[in-house]
Amino acid sequence: WGVARSRDLYRLGDWSDGYFDINDVGHITATHARHDLHEIVTGLADRGLHTPVLLRFSDILRSRLESIRRAFDSAIAENEFEGSYAAVYPIKVNQQHQIVEEIVRFGADLGFGLEVGSKPELLAVMAMSVPNPDRVIICNGFKDEKYIEAVVLATKLGRNIIPVVESVGELELIIRQAERYGVRPRIGVRVKLDSGGSGRWKESVGSRSKFGLFVSEVLDAANLLREHAMLDCLRLVHCHSGSQVQNIRSIKDVVTELTQVFVELARLGAGVEYIDIGGGLGVDYTGMRANDAGSINYSLEEFASDVVYRIKAGCDAAGVPHPTIITECGRAMVAYSSVLVFDVIGSTGPGNLPDPPEDLRAALGPDTEIPQPLLDLEDAYGSVEPKRVLECYHDALQARDAAMTLFSLGYIGLELRAITERLFWATLRRVELVAASIPREDLPGELLDLPDMLSDVYFSNFSMFQSLPDTWAIDQLFPVVPIHRLDEEPGRRAVLADITCDSDGTVDQFIGDTEMTRALPVHSLDARPYYLGVFLVGAYQEILGDLHNLFGDAHAVHISTDDDGGWAIEEVVHGDTAGEVLRYVQYEPEKLFNWLSRDCERAVRRGAMTVGETKTLLRFYDRGLRGYTYLEGEE
Repeated sequence: WGVARSRDLYRLGDWSDGYFDINDVGHITATHARHDLHEIVTGLADRGLHTPVLLRFSDILRSRLESIRRAFDSAIAENEFEGSYAAVYPIKVNQQHQIVEEIVRFGADLGFGLEVGSKPELLAVMAMSVPNPDRVIICNGFKDEKYIEAVVLATKLGRNIIPVVESVGELELIIRQAERYGVRPRIGVRVKLDSGGSGRWKESVGSRSKFGLFVSEVLDAANLLREHAMLDCLRLVHCHSGSQVQNIRSIKDVVTELTQVFVELARLGAGVEYIDIGGGLGVDYTGMRANDAGSINYSLEEFASDVVYRIKAGCDAAGVPHPTIITECGRAMVAYSSVLVFDVIGSTGPGNLPDPPEDLRAALGPDTEIPQPLLDLEDAYGSVEPKRVLECYHDALQARDAAMTLFSLGYIGLELRAITERLFWATLRRVELVAASIPREDLPGELLDLPDMLSDVYFSNFSMFQSLPDTWAIDQLFPVVPIHRLDEEPGRRAVLADITCDSDGTVDQFIGDTEMTRALPVHSLDARPYYLGVFLVGAYQEILGDLHNLFGDAHAVHISTDDDGGWAIEEVVHGDTAGEVLRYVQYEPEKLFNWLSRDCERAVRRGAMTVGETKTLLRFYDRGLRGYTYLEGEE
């Protein structure tokens, strides 16, 4: 075994886009093999920052923005497109201040702007953006008059801000505020297209989509603007092309139809200069390059080329100048840059059971009556061989069921049931071992799922509901890989259970060789900490996480490259303390502490506890309120 086989097993080359690899000592590295994740995690532990921890890599974020810019620049040159390109980052994808601030900074030379969909997002972006005609602020979502008034005033402030009309009523508010303040605003209009989407959110695209105007309403909006001598203010045509669009054909259809709306508005005299195709550009979470929910069947370069080509073709056919193309591909911008790392705190499963006795009669004594199902199990256990592998499997299943029936009826005791369990699972382990030597095409179908049946449960120090909500909500697949020991063969398979008390807090779908697999190849646990990483989690996971069981945000650490090429901690965002999350749900930690202190004093007076014991309990309580919501091990 070696790192090359681990690289193939976990398919790093397929989903990582070159950002993650394995070094010679079997550790995952980030940012083109510069930074050792295990070294970072242990270094953070030395600084008192325990897992779970979210690692954000600034270099990867910058690289993703540059890759998107480069792909569109190349497509523009190849197609002799006379317009330009500007990406905007929809901050709903991850509103964390540090992420948005880095995008603003890295996007300065790339001409990238920001997109907002609510009043709080607008408040954040208005202050963070700078007056620059090349950096656009797109305002989507529902708007009231105060919201629109702020947008109009931000235009006077020098922001290149474009409110996208979602209803004719919004347009009337924009006209009223523009006339009030004497502003010629840049206005956008979102169109409900007939073209459908693809992927999980395909229903959010098309004529039944939540946002936008029907074409007849777009004409009404144009006429209303003409009545107020403001048709030239209609600068942008927008659509929602979908999120994580898995099929490039959907992108082509949407862009073609939107371009036709653009050229028709230009023919009517609108001052349109921007085409905003929305999001759509997906992330290949599985690395399959396929038309399915966890993947995409196209590359970034193909996406850019198709978008540019179809907009150019539509404009050329109508004799309309080429526009500035805007995309809102937030997922593709930020997903790669964040990795969740957590430690495994224990395991359970058939692999933890001791081997059964070699001789039942000797182990139980000559006077013990051994029921026939146990004798049948013992026979199956000792008879596993390639020619009888399926027969022994069937015999074991039947004998186990018969023994369980006897136990339920009270005919065998707990000791014999325990031996039944050990015999049954040991037989299945032997069946699995022998089946592994049989070519897959010759293996009976019933045995194909045996490795999943024998998988362990690895209890993992994180909350799925806080850190991986899409895994719970929509069965999103994220690449999961041990961040170390990858020079060793992973001899176990496991599903991951988080530390919430919810049965749904389990990750049991993983990326396999050619399809999803129900268990993850892992290493046996020993005295050393064992760390797993979940990759491509930079989009939506942080902001959608909840406080299930009052587990709060994990630590987030921004990692950059220092002058010597090593890793450096740029910023630490400490995870929530127990006291903080209690305040979120209206508890006052100080009151709680005082209530417990009074109870301790009463216990001392009753003689139920000593003063020393109450000091120990109150010390634990105080440290707990000030400490991390996750398990931190021994100090």
